[in-house]
Amino acid sequence: MPQRLMLLDTASLYFRAFFGVPDSIRSADGTPVNAVRGLLDMIARLATDYEATHLVACWDEDWRPQWRVDLIPTYKSHRVAEEVPGAPDVEVVPDALQLQVPMIRRMLGLAGIAVVGAAAHEADDVIGSYASHADLPVDVVTGDRDLFQVVDDARQVRVIYTARGMRNLEIVTDAVVVGKYRVLPEQYADFATLRGDASDGLPGVAGIGEKTAALLLAEYGTLDGLLAAAADPGSGLSAPVRSKLAASADYLEVAPVVVKVVRDLALPTLEEARALLRPVVGDSRVELERLATEWNLGGSVKRLLDALDLRP
Repeated sequence: MPQRLMLLDTASLYFRAFFGVPDSIRSADGTPVNAVRGLLDMIARLATDYEATHLVACWDEDWRPQWRVDLIPTYKSHRVAEEVPGAPDVEVVPDALQLQVPMIRRMLGLAGIAVVGAAAHEADDVIGSYASHADLPVDVVTGDRDLFQVVDDARQVRVIYTARGMRNLEIVTDAVVVGKYRVLPEQYADFATLRGDASDGLPGVAGIGEKTAALLLAEYGTLDGLLAAAADPGSGLSAPVRSKLAASADYLEVAPVVVKVVRDLALPTLEEARALLRPVVGDSRVELERLATEWNLGGSVKRLLDALDLRP
């Protein structure tokens, strides 16, 4: 089997599992296990269908890093349940899902699936760093379109986009990004900066939507190129666009740093992280099978073990 790395936007997937699998599925003591079941099934299917040989469950060590908030205070602010000075803020997460996150971590550990996070960074940054430096083809699994910025046909990096559900997965390549947004993947972060994103608390430039942002980047190439044109009285940039950019000058000075994923984190190598998928044996397999019964995980554990048993 040719080598291929799969990078999971883990929180994106377990949120999708939680809302996609009935919460009536519970263990004997009444603890909900729908997110655990759903995530294990997702991993088994994804690893098999896309022939992953290596897999990293990328983790949000900090879902709302302070350095991003310092630049744009509204960043993800609508998702804050509690502010915690000197530590990551508490995210709004359903109690029934919060109970399952430690269970998910335990199952991933027993299955030998690498879990990698980085202090003061989001899973997106872990994904960006691995995807930018991997020497094998990469599949990024996410429901977050912000990660379209890492798509790169030349380096065989693509996104498996889950926004329409696991039955309607979309493989996102350079051509797909261009077809959807009329920008190249390497322009996507600048495009998102201009357009904004209410789901992340990014205001964007008032009066510049997707169509205008794409047209401007088609003409000027990058946000820096566009701002240079705005500063040049002799450029052909229209007065209304100059005015809109000027009104958002403070935002445009900091937003690119917030929107762009970090690509140079010092992370464990794939070998150090033990990202190579392999069969589960010994005590770990016994414990997984025991928990499958205790936690009422149905056939999810068996499907994951079967998928991993296909590995050498």
